[in-house]
Amino acid sequence: MNKAFLKRTISPRVVNGHPWIFNNEVEKIDGVINGGEIVEVFTHDKKFVGKGYINPKSQILVRLLTRNKTDEINDRFFLQRLTACWKYRQRLGYRENCRLVFGEADALPQLIIDKFNDYFVIQTLALGIDVWKPSIVKALESIFHPKGIYERNDVSVRELEGLTRQKGFLSDPFSTQIIITENGLSFYVDIENGQKTGYFLDQQDNRRAIQYIVKDADVLGVFMYTGSFEIHAAHYGAKSVLGLDISASAVEQAIQNAALNRLGDICRFETANAFDVLKQWGKDGRQYDVVMLDPPAFTKSRDTIQKAINGYKEINLRGMKLIKPGGFLVTSSCTALVSPGMFLEMIDTAAKDAKRKIRQVTFQTQSGDHPVIRGMENTHYLKFLIVEVQ
Repeated sequence: MNKAFLKRTISPRVVNGHPWIFNNEVEKIDGVINGGEIVEVFTHDKKFVGKGYINPKSQILVRLLTRNKTDEINDRFFLQRLTACWKYRQRLGYRENCRLVFGEADALPQLIIDKFNDYFVIQTLALGIDVWKPSIVKALESIFHPKGIYERNDVSVRELEGLTRQKGFLSDPFSTQIIITENGLSFYVDIENGQKTGYFLDQQDNRRAIQYIVKDADVLGVFMYTGSFEIHAAHYGAKSVLGLDISASAVEQAIQNAALNRLGDICRFETANAFDVLKQWGKDGRQYDVVMLDPPAFTKSRDTIQKAINGYKEINLRGMKLIKPGGFLVTSSCTALVSPGMFLEMIDTAAKDAKRKIRQVTFQTQSGDHPVIRGMENTHYLKFLIVEVQ
């Protein structure tokens, strides 16, 4: 096995357990390196650090899979890792639908696996883990005997690793329009063409958090995607629910989801640009008991963080102006580069500019099947906040 030796001075990040080793942190490599191969990593004075896969085309040269020298990276290794991931989720109460593997948080860098009932969606976002895709599929088949496995590698981040975008079946073909159950409700999931892997499992715990504040309320949901928050609101006793999204296909699927749960008489969905509509509705004096905002990530670059914060502030300010005194704002951000502190400061500024006082009800992160590892900021990305608006 080839060896990589780190420079004398390296980031405490590596020493403290972070699996990423950047190319400017490596002093030398023994042997001829082919992208995707497993290498052993040592300190400058030849102390073992770990084993991981290497890609000379990536700024992250090595991603560590283990710090145990006796581990052999093979089929058995991935079977054991995926088994451990499943046992952990089961201990937390996730059985039907969950993120089975959350990349670095599960010591499997750049591997995402979402479990929808008996169907699985895989993303292998780096060359080194893509090489082991057959082993990962074999492990899933051994543990779960699934009805189907689908690959959603149609994402641009793979190009940074020299990989192509692709999607398709990793098992016998099956219908990619499936139905899942969450919190007693049913939802269509399009694992072939839906966003990400087809459904946002990271909010499944947070959707339960609205159950008391929406009872007998007029609710507005913005950036609703396929209506999961809005349908939960109707299920929990909302008087009326209006959901907005810029995507006509998302609106159509939200309508189908409402009908699936026999809540179409409470829920109404419209295609609209949120920024334009909320600004106009504020001028018109519209008022709601609860406003829910679940926008997409506004940036993936550190160079545009302030622009993202400005966008979040604008949408939250507009949302607050539409809330009746004593009503509630339910708001989220999935932009990893916007820290929890930055997010809360932005909310405070938006409230001040809207001339509204707010009182925090709850502040949470993503559901527990998406573990947060301290020191790995990319694992702590979701901010979910409920405030009373006075």
